[in-house]
Amino acid sequence: MGSASSGGPVGARDRDGEGRARNARPRDGLGRPLAYGAEGVARQPEGVVRGPERTVAEAQELLDAGKPFHAHEVFEDAWKSGPASERALWRGLAQLAVGLTHAARGNLTGGVRLLRRGAGAVEEWASGAGEPRPYRMDLAGVVAWARQLAADVERDGVAVDAAARAPRLRGGSERGS
Repeated sequence: MGSASSGGPVGARDRDGEGRARNARPRDGLGRPLAYGAEGVARQPEGVVRGPERTVAEAQELLDAGKPFHAHEVFEDAWKSGPASERALWRGLAQLAVGLTHAARGNLTGGVRLLRRGAGAVEEWASGAGEPRPYRMDLAGVVAWARQLAADVERDGVAVDAAARAPRLRGGSERGS
C-alpha cells in the first residue's frame, strides 16, 4: 500500500506539514502533474512575501523560461500579501499567467477566457487608475499582448509555446521585442 512518501497515495490524500491536502506529485514546467517518481520541475514556493520589484523580476524570469504557471504563483503571493489597493493588479497579472498556461497546455477556451479577463483587470491600471506605470511595468503593452494572444489562439486553434509567447512586463509585447 503506497503513501505520499512511498511513491503515491492509495486511498489517502497527500498532506502538507500542517495536514492540508496538497498534491505531492511532481509537476512539469506548465504545472501539470506527472507520475509519482518522475523528474519534475521544482515547485514555486507558496506564501513568499516579496516586494513589488522582486515580484515583477521573478515573474518575468519564470515567464521567459516558459513557466507561466509558476509566474502565476509569484503574482498570487503579491495579490495575497500586498496592500489591498493593489490586489486587483496582481490578481489580473496572475490571471494572465494562468491564461498563458492554459493556452500552452492546449485548453484554448480557458486560455482565451482568462487572457481576456486578466486584460480587463490590468487595463484599469494601464489607464491611470493608480500611478501611470506601477513598478515600471508597461501595462498597456501587457494588455495589448494578452488581447493579441487571445485572438491568435482563438483564430489558430492550437496550443502556443509559452516561452516564445511570454509577455514583456516592462516593455515590448513579447520576447525579442
